[in-house]
Parts: sequence; structure tokens; C-alpha cells
Amino acid sequence: MDLVMGLEGPLISTLQQLMDIPSEVDKNINAPTRAYVRDRKAMAATPADVRELPGSYVFVVDMPGVKPGEIKVEVEDENVLVISGERKRGEEEKDGKYLRIERRVGKFMRKFSLPENANTEAISAVCRDGVLTVTVQKLPPPEAKKPRTIEVKVA
Repeated sequence: MDLVMGLEGPLISTLQQLMDIPSEVDKNINAPTRAYVRDRKAMAATPADVRELPGSYVFVVDMPGVKPGEIKVEVEDENVLVISGERKRGEEEKDGKYLRIERRVGKFMRKFSLPENANTEAISAVCRDGVLTVTVQKLPPPEAKKPRTIEVKVA
């Protein structure tokens, strides 16, 4: 910033600061939206185990206190498994005053990219004892193409 030789003072200092610090507009353009932040928190707070078995993929998610009707299992974009819902406070918990709150409530969501051999038409979901198990069957491997014999004709 020494392009202006011999000039020092508050005006030059202010101009230097304006050129070095991005404006509030620039900060807001790159800031994540509230929905994005909420979804990221919901995904981070929903742990899951994923296993591959010989004929399927199994997704196991702990869902304590969530009724099966409050859980949504969907397939987006042909190969993305989405597990979502909302955990609410029970009616019995509204009386009294909390001294400590550690159990998470609110929306939850997890997204899993399914492999190419996942059969998105054969998905089952079972919720038992607060544990959701989603099973995605595998497609059978493609059959190897047999060589085709071409008849050679006499001309």
C-alpha cells in the first residue's frame, strides 16, 4: 500500500482497512443458511451403523423415544437413502423444572449414498425397542455374457 508516497494519516489508514477487510455483504454471501446448519446438526447427532451382508446392506440407527410413525425412510435421487423424523418431549416431561437436559430432542436426519448394486425397490424398515433397522437388498450380479457363435457361410 505504499503507492501513495509520503502521505500518512487517517484517510490512508481507513482506505487500507477497507481494502483489507471484506465487507458485510461478502460475509453474508458465503454464510450457511439456517436450514443448512440445522440439517448438519441433525445429521451429526444421529449416529448409525452400516453393515454389508452377502445379500443386503443393513443400516441400524438408535431412535430412543421415537414412535415408528414419526420416522420417515425414503429414497432420493434414485440412490440416496434418507432416514428422518423428529424426537419430541413426552407429555409427562412438561411438568416440573429441569435440572439437567442431556437427551436430544428435535429433528434428526441421515443420508446414505447407496452402492450401484443396491435394490431400491426392495427396502424394509423395522423399529424395535428404540432401534431402527433398514435393510436394502442387493441386486443379483449381472450374468456373464456367453460368447455368440457366428455361422460362416460359403460364398
